[in-house]
Amino acid sequence: MKTFRAASAVLLASSLALSACGSDTGKDTNTNTSTSSPGASTNSKEKLTLNWMWVVNNSSAKLPAADKDFVRKAIEEKFNVTINLEYMVFGTDYTNKLNLKLSGGDAPDMFMAGGQESNKYILDKVSADLTKYVTPQNMPNYFKSWITEPEMKRYQVQDVFMRAPVPFMKSQYFSYYVRKDWLDKLGLKIPETYDEMINVMKAFTLNDPDGNGKNDTYGFSAAGNGASVPGDFPEWFSNGMAGGLYLENDQFIDRGSDLRTGKVLDDIRKTIAAKIVDPDWYLNKPGQQLEKAQTGKVGIFYSATREIAFDNAAVSVQKKTKEITGVQTADWQPFHIAAKTGVGTEVLPGTPFMFSAKASDEKIKRSIEILDWLSSPEGFLLTNYGQEGVHYKKNGNRIEIQADAYKKDIVDNGSFLDVWGAFTPNEPERLGMELIDPNETDHDRAILAKLRSYKYIPSIGTNVAPPTGTDLSAFRKQMNLFHTKVLFDEKDSSNWPKYRAELMEKYGGKAIFEGYAEQISKALGKTYTFKAAN
Repeated sequence: MKTFRAASAVLLASSLALSACGSDTGKDTNTNTSTSSPGASTNSKEKLTLNWMWVVNNSSAKLPAADKDFVRKAIEEKFNVTINLEYMVFGTDYTNKLNLKLSGGDAPDMFMAGGQESNKYILDKVSADLTKYVTPQNMPNYFKSWITEPEMKRYQVQDVFMRAPVPFMKSQYFSYYVRKDWLDKLGLKIPETYDEMINVMKAFTLNDPDGNGKNDTYGFSAAGNGASVPGDFPEWFSNGMAGGLYLENDQFIDRGSDLRTGKVLDDIRKTIAAKIVDPDWYLNKPGQQLEKAQTGKVGIFYSATREIAFDNAAVSVQKKTKEITGVQTADWQPFHIAAKTGVGTEVLPGTPFMFSAKASDEKIKRSIEILDWLSSPEGFLLTNYGQEGVHYKKNGNRIEIQADAYKKDIVDNGSFLDVWGAFTPNEPERLGMELIDPNETDHDRAILAKLRSYKYIPSIGTNVAPPTGTDLSAFRKQMNLFHTKVLFDEKDSSNWPKYRAELMEKYGGKAIFEGYAEQISKALGKTYTFKAAN
C-alpha cells in the first residue's frame, strides 16, 4: 500500500532521486493447465523467461527471497513464466543502464522509459510496434479502468504506435504547507493570497516563531539543486503561470521561456532581497528543503506528495518535525495562493512501457497478459495490498489493511509491493473500491479534503515530443542558466527578451514549441500557435 509503505517522497516539479539497481529471479514449479484468456492461467502454453526492467518510486524497496515473495509466485504459476525483473528509481542511472542494454544486445523484453527517452528509442527503431498487442481486446482491464482510448491515441509520437502509458495517478497534491502552530503563536491566519504569504514569510523570519530567542528561522525554502529556479516560488503563481506547458487564448505557452518569466524573476529577486527565504535554497538538493522544515528552520515549503503532512506516514514532514524537534504541537497545514484559479495543470500520461524490437511475439503476448492482469482487481489488490484475509480484509468494495500482518510480511521484507505495485497507482477508486487505512487520522483526511478542493487548469490535451533534430535538454539547460544569470548577476530582467530570443533561435525553442503547437492542434482538432518573437 503506497500510503502505508515506507516510501520515499517524490517531489513533482523538481528533480527525481537516483538509486541503486535491484534485480531478482524466481523459480517456477507449477505444472497445472488452464485456459489462456486474459487474467487466467496460461500454464498450458510453453514456459517462457521474461526479462523486464521498470521504474519504482521507493528507492529502498527490494524484492525478498522467493519463498517470501507471494506476488512472484502467483504471477509465475499463473502465467507459466520466469520473470527476471530489474528495477530502479527513474533518473540518469536508470537511463544509462537501459541505454547500455539496448545498444549492447541485452535489451529487456519489456521496459519503462522517460518520455524524451522513449521518443529517441522510437526514432532509433529499437522498440516494437504495439498495434496488434495493446488493444482493448487483449488488455480489457487496462483499458476499462486505467487508460482511455483517446489518451492512448494522443500519447503516440512520430506517427507510430510504439509506446503505451503506464497507468498513472490522476489525483494530484500540489500544495504549500505552513506551520500553523507558528501562525497561532504570532496571531496570524493561514495565508490565502500572495501578499498574505509574503507577510507570513516575513513574520516567520523576523518574529521568532519558535520562541527560542534566536534569529534562526526563515519563511520559506526550496531546492534549486545548484542549477535552476524551481517552480516552488509563489511568484510563478502570483503572475498567473500555474502550468509548465499550457494553452492560453489559442496559444501554446511554455512557462519557463515565456516573455512574462522576466517579471517572475524580478519578483523573486525582491523576495530574496527581503531575506525571508532560506539563503541555501539555490544549492539545496531535492529533499534538503524538507529537512529545513522538519528541523524547525523554515515555516513554509511546497510539495506534491500526498502524505507529506500526515500524522503517521514514513515520508511525513509532520511526523519527522515532531520526532526531531520534540515539538508535539507542530502542525503543518496545506494552503495555496492559487487554490481558486489553478495550482497546476490536469495530469497527462507520463511513463511509457515499451517492448524491444528483438522480443519474440510470444514474449510480448505473454507480457501483455501479465500487465493486463496487474491492471485487474485481482492483480491490483495483490500487488498493492497483499493477500486477502492476511494483509487486508475485503467487505464489499471496502478494503481494510491489517496493519500488523502487512508490516511483518511486506514492509519488513523490503516493502516489496512497492516493486510489483509500480505498474498501477494507489487509486483503488478507479476500480470501484475504497481503502480504509488504519494509519490515516482525521487530521490526514482533513488535509486530503483541502487538497482536493484546489482547482487545476486544463492540460494541453495530448502528449508531445520534440521534433526530430531538436535538443530539448540543451534548451532547458541554457534556459536555466539564463534564469540564474538574470536573478543573481543582473539588477533587473531587462535583458530577458534578448535571452529569450537566443533561446528561440540558437537553442531551437521556436522549432520545439511550434512543433508542440502543431501536435496539439492535430490531436485536438483546433489550431494553436506559439509566439516565438518578443
